[in-house]
Amino acid sequence: MSEINISYNPSLSPFALALSRESRQDVNACFQCRKCAVGCPVAFAMDLTPTQIIHAARLGLEDMVLSSRTIWLCASCQTCTTRCPQGVDIARVMDAARIVAMKKGLKPSVKSAKRFFYTAVKNIRRFGRMYELGLIMGLKLKSGEFTKDMKLGMEMFRKGKIKLVPSFKGMRDTRRIYRAVKKEESR
Repeated sequence: MSEINISYNPSLSPFALALSRESRQDVNACFQCRKCAVGCPVAFAMDLTPTQIIHAARLGLEDMVLSSRTIWLCASCQTCTTRCPQGVDIARVMDAARIVAMKKGLKPSVKSAKRFFYTAVKNIRRFGRMYELGLIMGLKLKSGEFTKDMKLGMEMFRKGKIKLVPSFKGMRDTRRIYRAVKKEESR
């Protein structure tokens, strides 16, 4: 979506305006076609569909959005964004909702989401990209659930879905990006 004017929009609630600023997306552009919800591969586990999250944000229902499971279960796969005829990057809005929730000190409604988020970011920072086995080991160490999903993990390993050795391709670029973001955030 091209640059949007979110500095003043009288039709946006203060919460919708905050989400629009954080995500750089005009949530008011959504006309509720539901294409995002129909295509979402994680919708079955969500309490609200992506469409409902956007609608609730537009109405200023901050508590409903920030306490929902949906913002924490969103896989940021971009399916919703790709399907949106209005060009709203819904995955970015979900990211923005998580950021707003964390800034407010709210606990995720999905208990393992925060643990997963921080472990995944640390994993990407360390290896330059997602290293699945490293992510799994980090999560197992933090949760103490060492044998949970072991059968599934072994099956994935047998099918070549989990690599023993990480790829370091892109590690320098990723570290450069992290340094640039850290520098920008310190301003």
